[in-house]
Amino acid sequence: MAVMMVLSLPRYSFSLMLVSFYLVTLAAKPISSFSLKKFDKDANFDPKIILYGDAKIVDGGSSVKITPSLNSSAGRLMYKYPIRFVDGKTRKPLSFSTYFEFSISPQNGDGLAFVVLPNGFPMEEFDGHSFGLSPGLEKRRNGVLAVEFDTSVDKNLSDLNANHVGIDVGSLVSARVSNVSSVNLVLNSGNKLHSWIDYDASSKRLEVRLSKSGHRPYDPLLSYPINLCSMWKEEEMFVGISSSNGNSTQSTSIYSWSFRLRHVPSWLHSQPLDPNYSLPSKPLIAQEKNICLPRILAALVFGIGCGALMVFIVLFTRAIFVSKQAVVVPTEYPVHPMEFGYEKIKVVVEKAATDAKKVEP
Repeated sequence: MAVMMVLSLPRYSFSLMLVSFYLVTLAAKPISSFSLKKFDKDANFDPKIILYGDAKIVDGGSSVKITPSLNSSAGRLMYKYPIRFVDGKTRKPLSFSTYFEFSISPQNGDGLAFVVLPNGFPMEEFDGHSFGLSPGLEKRRNGVLAVEFDTSVDKNLSDLNANHVGIDVGSLVSARVSNVSSVNLVLNSGNKLHSWIDYDASSKRLEVRLSKSGHRPYDPLLSYPINLCSMWKEEEMFVGISSSNGNSTQSTSIYSWSFRLRHVPSWLHSQPLDPNYSLPSKPLIAQEKNICLPRILAALVFGIGCGALMVFIVLFTRAIFVSKQAVVVPTEYPVHPMEFGYEKIKVVVEKAATDAKKVEP
């Protein structure tokens, strides 16, 4: 019995690991998220995205070409619903992660930029330079965040080279920049590249990763300390991808795009999670009622997990105790003492024989 109980412990350990992993996943609960892996053929019937400028859906909905091969082309792909980066009830800052797959043709255009734009930013105004953001920045500079993937050199903007990634805050002059050549990549090679952009509200840090293989690098290509909560407060923001090609015929395409807005507890510090999750039907606005049910489920699963942990500890302790007591003792055979008795032997001499000896001459 003890042996069978000990052998069954790995099964309980595996179940406990699954419960623990599920609890950690719930702890980093997503408040809202979306994932676009295929685009509708007609943007007018797509409730999730809005296309501006020269952007259009191509190849049967498999990609969005933000800037086609035209001189001074500019376009923008935006998620339709506004987002608040503060929890609606607790007023706690929220973290976000976004991932997109893109390609940029070899010409020397501006490339593209992931943008977070405040409500009221003139979405439909463009120029053929600076990712198409210049007209909007002139009217609404405060609150604009952009992560640029730049393939040209503009001396007025202090560009590092024609192959860099930069973080822009309220200006097209990058607050932090990194050379993409340092990781042996070329932005305008025409190949598909993968980018992850993560903001952690607890550490107040923005990180950018870039890969050709699709495997998320552990170390970021670029990181920058910034407090987006104090920058945006409770203002409604819009997320999207913007591009322009200057005077070239450079074209940029987006093949997939995911975004995740989440609240991570202060005790959970890890690498930001991949935001590839299914699209909700409601706008990305953090509200307490949207997370009430997940909290109830999390509490229920947490209780079950605690119960499973207690059962595991009891079974483990009992198995150890029983195994120590189960000592093999050699079989002992009963010993029956043997009794020995002694009897006195009496020698009787007949009287006649004695008398005969006496009369013998």
